[in-house]
Amino acid sequence: MKLYSLTAHEVGEKLRSGEISSVEVLDSVYGRIDEVEPKLNSFITLTKESAYRKAKSIDERRAAGETLSDLAGVPGVMKDNMCTNGVKTTCGSKILHNFIPPYDATVVNRLNEEGFLMVGKANMDEFAMGSSNENSAYGLVRNPWDLERVPGGSSGGSAVTVAADEAYFSLGSDTGGSIRQPAALCGLVGMKPTYGLVSRYGLVAFASSLDQIGPFTKDVEDCALVMNAVAGHDPNDSTSLNVPKVNYKEALNKDIKDMRIGIPREYFEKGIDPAVRQKVMEAVKVFELLGAKVEETSLPYSEHALPVYYIAASAEASSNLARYDGIRYGYRTENLNDLNDLFVNSRSEGFGAEVKRRIMLGTYALSSGYYDAYYKKALQVRTLIKQDFDRVFEKYDVLLSPTSPCTAFKIGEKVDDPLAMYMSDICTVPVNIAGIPALSMPCGLVDGLPVGLQIIGPALGETAILRAAHAYESASGFKNLKAGL
Repeated sequence: MKLYSLTAHEVGEKLRSGEISSVEVLDSVYGRIDEVEPKLNSFITLTKESAYRKAKSIDERRAAGETLSDLAGVPGVMKDNMCTNGVKTTCGSKILHNFIPPYDATVVNRLNEEGFLMVGKANMDEFAMGSSNENSAYGLVRNPWDLERVPGGSSGGSAVTVAADEAYFSLGSDTGGSIRQPAALCGLVGMKPTYGLVSRYGLVAFASSLDQIGPFTKDVEDCALVMNAVAGHDPNDSTSLNVPKVNYKEALNKDIKDMRIGIPREYFEKGIDPAVRQKVMEAVKVFELLGAKVEETSLPYSEHALPVYYIAASAEASSNLARYDGIRYGYRTENLNDLNDLFVNSRSEGFGAEVKRRIMLGTYALSSGYYDAYYKKALQVRTLIKQDFDRVFEKYDVLLSPTSPCTAFKIGEKVDDPLAMYMSDICTVPVNIAGIPALSMPCGLVDGLPVGLQIIGPALGETAILRAAHAYESASGFKNLKAGL
């Protein structure tokens, strides 16, 4: 078996035993990138020189007898909206084509402290806006399971680097499902943590009250390893939760006989492909066989989640993206006669169609005469959606649902129909609105394409989610699936 095809914990064990070196692992990973990247376009930037320099340092430290972390010498990838000191950070946009941050995001710092090797920055939908990774200024990303299909978005590049064995794990950002939906479409484990559990310092903002960083991994154990590294309080982030540190590995290898699991009926009704629904219900039966108590429940306000999300997220995007004005940094138009031309033409030429669409929608929702009717009303309904979850989690430990209403769709299939594209997030956006954690993991194949099972937990319920996910993974055998690229 090729080194690149192992999981992060498997390659970590080989590194710690001295069976292999970090440089050998990098050789395997970059060899794989050279082989498949021309077909996929999953990277915007590779950081080969710095990765090898660090790998040699890790090998020297290990040879000297130093005890290193679980992720020391393990190659990983950052989504290109996370600031990396001295490495270009574009957010998949022309407007940041030349932006080189002078500092690292907190998650990058924490992984650097663990000794991980950053092999590159992943392609993404521009400013994390999209569900297919067709909105990048650097070209679309292809799904390794079928090169004519999308990988999901906006973290499609991050997902593909792991699904195609170009890295052992990656970080993405999830505003309305942008980790979980591509994880589902690419056959991976993808976790969106509780809002505030993982620092957003150094994450280029899309919608600040919804954005959350989380991992893509090949199996549940790897997810726990990465969460151990990145979770925790950060004084640089005013929304960071100051809660006790948790060892998520301790949630694994435990039975779920005492777990109470809810099946929200609204997530299995209109818009869900019958074949996807069947695979998820087969997974539900596995949980029952493992001894969990499973019952149907209801989240009635979930039907309002999509309009709430697209009003609130677009309003915040309109505000956050106002800083890209062609003056301070980023793209500046050469077509100008006055200051007004500088603003208008820099933004018109620098932003793509989807970003412009959401800026206009958000600006409209925040404008005088419409604020109360749209934005304020969306926030009120957001509270009702959160209360729905609070009520249900008084009775259940976790909830189960599909992650995506369908398997990976064909490139171009929905690009001209924004509403159809937005429906891709129907099962994921309520979680972001409520600020709670959820994980997607594979639960089977339909016509050779992965189906995602979503496990939703209460605030700070990552331990329960990982416990349930690991028990299901162990029983089902859907682990480290290979696309056959």
